[in-house]
Amino acid sequence: MKSPLLYLAALGLCVASFAAAAEKPNIIILYADDLGYGDVGCYGATAVKTPNIDRLAREGLRFTDGHAAAATCTPSRYALMTGEYAWRRPGTGVLPGDAALIIAPERTTLPAMLQKAGYATGAVGKWHLGLGEKGKLDWNGEIKPGPREIGFDYSFILPATGDRVPCVYIESGRVAGLDPKDPIQVSYDHKIGDEPTGKENPELLKVHPSEGHDNTIVNGISRIGWMTGGKAARWNDEDMADTLTKKAIGFIEQHKDQPFFLYFATHDIHVPRVPHPRFAGKTPLGPRGDVIEQVDDSFGAVLDALDRLKLAEKTIVVLSSDNGPVIDDGYKDDAVEKLDGHKPAGPLRGGKYTSWEGGTREPFIVRWPGRVKPGVSDALVCQVDFLASFAALTNQSLAIDAGPDSINVLPALLGESKTGRETLIEQGGPLAVRAGLWKLIVAQKAPPRKIPLEDHDRPPRDTGAGGGLQLFNLAEDLAEKTNLADQQLEKTKELAAILSKAREAGRTRNPE
Repeated sequence: MKSPLLYLAALGLCVASFAAAAEKPNIIILYADDLGYGDVGCYGATAVKTPNIDRLAREGLRFTDGHAAAATCTPSRYALMTGEYAWRRPGTGVLPGDAALIIAPERTTLPAMLQKAGYATGAVGKWHLGLGEKGKLDWNGEIKPGPREIGFDYSFILPATGDRVPCVYIESGRVAGLDPKDPIQVSYDHKIGDEPTGKENPELLKVHPSEGHDNTIVNGISRIGWMTGGKAARWNDEDMADTLTKKAIGFIEQHKDQPFFLYFATHDIHVPRVPHPRFAGKTPLGPRGDVIEQVDDSFGAVLDALDRLKLAEKTIVVLSSDNGPVIDDGYKDDAVEKLDGHKPAGPLRGGKYTSWEGGTREPFIVRWPGRVKPGVSDALVCQVDFLASFAALTNQSLAIDAGPDSINVLPALLGESKTGRETLIEQGGPLAVRAGLWKLIVAQKAPPRKIPLEDHDRPPRDTGAGGGLQLFNLAEDLAEKTNLADQQLEKTKELAAILSKAREAGRTRNPE
């Protein structure tokens, strides 16, 4: 028989272990690509069905003012990982597929901070933050620095986007399935090798470009950039969602007995939109609608895995997107022709590439059963805040120079507070600044030059650039139709001063 003291000691260890586990929930970020505010059911969509995202909203907290840090992919991902607005750093715009890593390995990142807190960390899906060192990237050997060097224990990624070469997966620093006898070469300057291109051989295409995207053909689709070699390692677009989802669930299964952080960044609904046959034709919106239902299925598979492994109550799930929607983004896929009343940005103006709310305001849902009370929140929150907020959740302190723009909004994310950020700087074309429900776009005065389109009649994007100072009261004008800058001079000056201070200070997070 065990002594009472040993029994009490063992009981104490169990209680301590339970408390530690309660303080360190698993964290999953479900990160879609180009998914608009109005593209899913719980935000008003009716032409597509998103039962899994809707379920997440029913069981969690749905934000109506949740933002990506930018209206394009690379800067949003940079801000999410580093807690720093990407507009502060030159070279953080949308990257080519052979760009060097843009996050310095020595700096504090979201995965590195959670790694330090005892988490297993994994990245699955679209990367688009660069790989290797400038001028030294060899696709046929170990590729570093990359995800591992900024805090991910495991990674299975697309180097950039599906419309850019090289069209291969990289697993923990090496091209997956590469035949060393068929080495990969990549160029963004000139054609290499003798493989057909969309420009020279359009008869070989199953998806045709509407603008650009006419270089090396992979899987019947021409891409941006040229590549040769690596044929055994090349992806199949139709299988991509299933491949990535399987890897994400595999990471969860492998680390189910310890705290883990999974960054699951899908390729959907980015172009080229090539759904698996079981989703092709399911919606009236064409391939763009089909891949919305496909990404919903991917997210549902992750939720099902959490239920199966009895991890749902131990896991915070955050769902969002890297930027707002875009309809024609370089391929002829009937997205424009079959839109038929569907509003990808919902009630918002603009979308990807723009400074309007539709550029950065995204579907944004947080679920943590038993801890986050289901409902709707209008708190202003941003993905740049994940670093500081999850540091607070896991009792980690941030150095003064870490996450210069990351604000601890954990009470808002958990539904314990109705307020989040006081201000936010949105990166579209020109920068915009939010202060509560007031918004100022700081743009040039002259209309931007319109670049002629070569081979189709896609209308120029309404980006917000060219209107000069544009002030909106979002409480009364969510669609940003009425510019109040001339009528509200003091408010215009107030918001302009906030932006100037943020630029000059180099940070917006106050040292703790």
